[in-house]
Amino acid sequence: MISFKRIDHIHICVPAERLEEARHFYKEVMGLNEIHRPLELGDDGIWFTAANIELHVGVEEPLPGTIRHTAFEVVDLEAARQHLINNGVIIQKQRVLPGRSRFSFTDPFGNRMELLQRD
Repeated sequence: MISFKRIDHIHICVPAERLEEARHFYKEVMGLNEIHRPLELGDDGIWFTAANIELHVGVEEPLPGTIRHTAFEVVDLEAARQHLINNGVIIQKQRVLPGRSRFSFTDPFGNRMELLQRD
């Protein structure tokens, strides 16, 4: 049996030529804090934190139309929705799940993201 402690990090990908745009989106629009990425990994990625989870952004061509996604629990889902809409992000409704309110969106690089709030 594996005894899990927590999610350590989530890794998503963007095309190389859009790495600085990703920095802006995740830092300025999403409000994540950029953190140090070890120099041993090169300069083809950016790391951020959201609560106690790291988001690693690497360079690779995204896959089209995937159900793979990253999900973040937030404190105020409606405030998050309005903030994203105000920044031109298109919100996608999700099927209802008992005990959770949620929506998703696709970041500018083709990565599907979900935000949820437990009821």
